[in-house]
Amino acid sequence: MTQQEMKSELYAEQLATQLRKGFLAYCVLKTCSTKPKYTSDIITQLRDAELVVVEGTIYPLLSRLQKDGLLSHEWQESEQGPPRKYYKTTAFGDEVVVQVGKKITDLNNTLKKL
Repeated sequence: MTQQEMKSELYAEQLATQLRKGFLAYCVLKTCSTKPKYTSDIITQLRDAELVVVEGTIYPLLSRLQKDGLLSHEWQESEQGPPRKYYKTTAFGDEVVVQVGKKITDLNNTLKKL
């Protein structure tokens, strides 16, 4: 691989990383918009959709989304140990899911035109 190819691959990977970060937040919100979800269920659903997810990324993201008012949590008893924290979108989070979904559609249409 030439130095030019290595530089372009690195740059492309950096751009893709930025895209994934924003997209991951949307996907987490979308996942939690249907019913309350436990963290491991969120991770499983994202992985099942073939989105690469690292556990260490999800916990800070959930905290940030909750701090921003997009998610709320509730504690539910568990048969397998201590109570678990389940996340659900707030009304604001639901509206953001709708709005970001529209933005993604617009961006996808732009890419198709290009």
